[in-house]
Amino acid sequence: MSDDEFQPLAPSLQNVLDQQSLQWVFVGGKGGVGKTTTSSSLAVQMASVRKSVLLISTDPAHNLSDAFGQKFSKDPTLVQGFENLYCMEIDPTSSIQEMIENADNSAMNSIMQDLAFAIPGVDEAMGFAEVMKLVKSMEYSVIIFDTAPTGHTLRFLSFPTVLEKALSKVSQLSGRFGPMMQQMSGMMGVNANHEDIFAKLESMREVINEVNQQFQDPDKTTFVCVCISEFLSLYETERLVQELTNGNIDTHNIVVNQLLFPPKDSNCEQCKVRHKMQQKYLEQIFDLYEDFHITLLPLLTHEVRGGEKLKSFSRLLVEPFQPPK
Repeated sequence: MSDDEFQPLAPSLQNVLDQQSLQWVFVGGKGGVGKTTTSSSLAVQMASVRKSVLLISTDPAHNLSDAFGQKFSKDPTLVQGFENLYCMEIDPTSSIQEMIENADNSAMNSIMQDLAFAIPGVDEAMGFAEVMKLVKSMEYSVIIFDTAPTGHTLRFLSFPTVLEKALSKVSQLSGRFGPMMQQMSGMMGVNANHEDIFAKLESMREVINEVNQQFQDPDKTTFVCVCISEFLSLYETERLVQELTNGNIDTHNIVVNQLLFPPKDSNCEQCKVRHKMQQKYLEQIFDLYEDFHITLLPLLTHEVRGGEKLKSFSRLLVEPFQPPK
């Protein structure tokens, strides 16, 4: 196809709303680029076209409560002013802590925990699995993740592989040392229910595998990258897009946030300089991602907080922003 025939894709997230088969939408990017505002606004728009929407924050900083001006917890809570939009804030690392605390404090369990945590990242991965089990048992037509900054997001998406490795290792050890452990615990008078732990890990593996398959299915999962028009953010976005592509996770939307559009007669020197710099990186974004939907969002003079402000801001995701002439 020649350049003349090439039609840029629609500069909005309307394509995400139109894809009825989507079950999982991740929103991620560098810290401080407006991920929470974007994911909250997308959730608001989704609620107008879907039966039920769950917005989950996996960022330990949890900003959803601030964005909506309402306290959320690790249980889904209906957002005020909506009938079908729910939010929950989870910390994958704390859910694994709870699992350990709830386990019987036998010597056997502590051995199993040591085994389970022998591989880096397994604690978070198991926390993630617990969350996934919880989420899968709920009936929502789409689930949107407001993820932690880039590095954490990439780890979060690699959990299925990490857990798979850990579980196969633990399963091997179970087969090899299970009978011996049983004998020893009998001699020591310790009640060993290591089979329960293996059963729990095995059920986690099944959930993780199923979720992993769904994450790699572009009909069910997509990732929306959020960035600002600066070098570091562009660099992080490129890294994120490459990692997602390597992990077979679909991504074809980029939201460029906090863009300055000073009026022609403006005599604000900083605004002009910043606008010029942003335009330079914006050109690079359009060059690099010509097969992406690129949504441009303006820098506002007020904070986007509370349901009403999110509703009005969310329209910019589907109706492209027109800069002042």
